[in-house]
Amino acid sequence: MPRESILFVTGRLAETSLRAVVEPLGIQHDFEPRICVLGISVAALMHAEWVTRKLTIPEDISRVILPGWCQGDLDSLRQIYQIPVELGPKDLFDLPAYFGAAGKPPIDLSRYDIEILAEINHAPRLSLDALLRQAAAYRADGADVIDLGCIPGESWLDIATAVTQLRAEGHRISVDSFDRQEVEAAVSAGAELVLSANGTNADWAAHIPAEWVVLPDDPHDPATLEATVVRMRASGRQFRLDPILEPIGFGFAASLQRYYTIRNRYPDQAMLMGIGNVTELSDVDSAGVNFVLAALCQELNIGSVLTTQVINWCRTSVKEFDIARRVVRHSVINRVLPKHVSPDLVLLRDAKSPVRGVAAIQELAGRVTDPNFRIFAERGEIHVLNREGYWHGDDPYEVFDRALAAVGPLEAAHAFYLGYELCKARTALTLGKHYIQDEALRWGFLTAGETSAVARRKHGERMG
Repeated sequence: MPRESILFVTGRLAETSLRAVVEPLGIQHDFEPRICVLGISVAALMHAEWVTRKLTIPEDISRVILPGWCQGDLDSLRQIYQIPVELGPKDLFDLPAYFGAAGKPPIDLSRYDIEILAEINHAPRLSLDALLRQAAAYRADGADVIDLGCIPGESWLDIATAVTQLRAEGHRISVDSFDRQEVEAAVSAGAELVLSANGTNADWAAHIPAEWVVLPDDPHDPATLEATVVRMRASGRQFRLDPILEPIGFGFAASLQRYYTIRNRYPDQAMLMGIGNVTELSDVDSAGVNFVLAALCQELNIGSVLTTQVINWCRTSVKEFDIARRVVRHSVINRVLPKHVSPDLVLLRDAKSPVRGVAAIQELAGRVTDPNFRIFAERGEIHVLNREGYWHGDDPYEVFDRALAAVGPLEAAHAFYLGYELCKARTALTLGKHYIQDEALRWGFLTAGETSAVARRKHGERMG
């Protein structure tokens, strides 16, 4: 059978780089790459309507790939040419990853096994409106149950009102309290789970019609957990076991072993892990910690976690765990590594940072004939070029000064744009991220999209 012929459309300046990328791709994926250079310097300025006037497609072409920057209605192109027309990545150096994903079914991450209880800390001290707002935000981030964290030594007289209003908004509610009056009021208003029961309150807890989280009186003595288990079973109450996860430096490894031991002792019993003792009490961004704890819960069949978002580095813990529980389920159920499954928790660095190479950048610099700046960040340096020259270095101020000396004074909007992009480029170099001019840096699920300067110009917006 003849090899598939794929037509890659580009502008004049990207031709050499595109050819260097697609030729090995053709060998790897068994297709014949063809390149069509349209009469435009910068591929980012293409529009589908303009492409229809300029593009002629040979008869043996089976598929057309346009630059990812191309704007407009691709359906019109498909109707005219009667073959598949698609947008490639915005950076041509991402084409290998683009083709690596082509033809693979999307990974289904819609399913999970672990329930998230998101605690509203010091709930009695918040207004009802604040409680409702925080609960809605937690639910939007993936929380299944809203946990009302009560304050030891204080009695929340209005807890029933809070539970009633939260339930009216469709929230499932748990209450974190050892105060009998608070617990009875919350359960009467619709709270379904109580944290927690141990030897100090098991006698009255057994008479309250809710599910309970059972704790050991002494985390180092399993017998103190078993005594409460016996009491709750005798009363017919549902419960989850929590052997208590200890902070690092205070028995963390031993507490992990307890979860393993309890799972073996009670193979079918529901379990919960409170993860805040590690996420909140460790000087480390919480995403990776949440992922590892989610993996532990998935492998030990711990069906629920209690998490908090108090300290700043944990401010998105609910969302992080929601992503993590889906990825680890996919990994464990399908017996595959949790690698290249989802980029959403790769926050600080990128999976890859493609390198063009100095020779390719120098070759491009020799062909640029317009005043627009092209900016690249790789090999520890920022590279800036236009028709006036090519400047590079690791200090954005120095690179800017040398470029300014060559091109002369810049308009305020252009100076702002260049400074903004140089800042992004320096950040990318510092963290090992992939910098693409006019594109937002990628921060996993935290990425905030931004309108490119090209798009702003097309819509008549000021660059500044």
